[in-house]
Amino acid sequence: MSIAENIARVREQIASAVRRAGREPSAITLMGVSKTFPPEHIREAYSAGIRIFGENRVQEFAAKADAVRDLADAEWHLIGHLQSNKATKAAELFAAVDSVDSVRLAEKLNAAAEHAGKRLPILIEINVGGEAAKSGVAPCSEELEQILIGVPRWKNLVVRGLMTVPPFTDDPDQARSFFRQLREIRDAIAARSLPAISMDVLSMGMSHDFEVAIEEGSTCVRVGTAIFGERQKPKARSEKSDCRSENH
Repeated sequence: MSIAENIARVREQIASAVRRAGREPSAITLMGVSKTFPPEHIREAYSAGIRIFGENRVQEFAAKADAVRDLADAEWHLIGHLQSNKATKAAELFAAVDSVDSVRLAEKLNAAAEHAGKRLPILIEINVGGEAAKSGVAPCSEELEQILIGVPRWKNLVVRGLMTVPPFTDDPDQARSFFRQLREIRDAIAARSLPAISMDVLSMGMSHDFEVAIEEGSTCVRVGTAIFGERQKPKARSEKSDCRSENH
């Protein structure tokens, strides 16, 4: 099937999931995860209506950014693990960073965004499964609390919500409890009415489990394989691997 046909099928699945959950299709953002795919594939997805794209690595996207720069209303989100020493480049390249998992990284991104003269939307990544091989701050941890109370002093960051990558299972329904946990964390944070923090975005759900994620409250699903096909083998790189199955 073509990329356009794949996107149409994914949108049908989203529509089915929102009907089951009693939600509106407009409440769900479909992000096309274009990591490892060339600009021509991104252009196909763009022509089929995708406007939000997710990339995993600063270095990889930097190599193809010029080739897609003319897609003026497309947004590029960094969804993979970000090392703090690449924060400056990330703030320059991306419209948002959806994988903030430490005070140190938030501080670096804030300084980089200030230098770039922009306010940078971010999501806080939560490691709901407690997996050592994955990035993300632990739920109910001191690090998470320090991020939340630090937000007012980071004037160039805009906290929009939470993101997670649950433990991979062959049965999508087994991810349900992790999605529900992130929603409950979001609700608990929102109930505190903390200054300068919005909890409007729940980024959860990938190609194999996004329907379950929507049923549990996701507002953004990150779909790669179901749109672009099987991943192309990435070139050798120096950036840290994030050890995620599809991501995302």
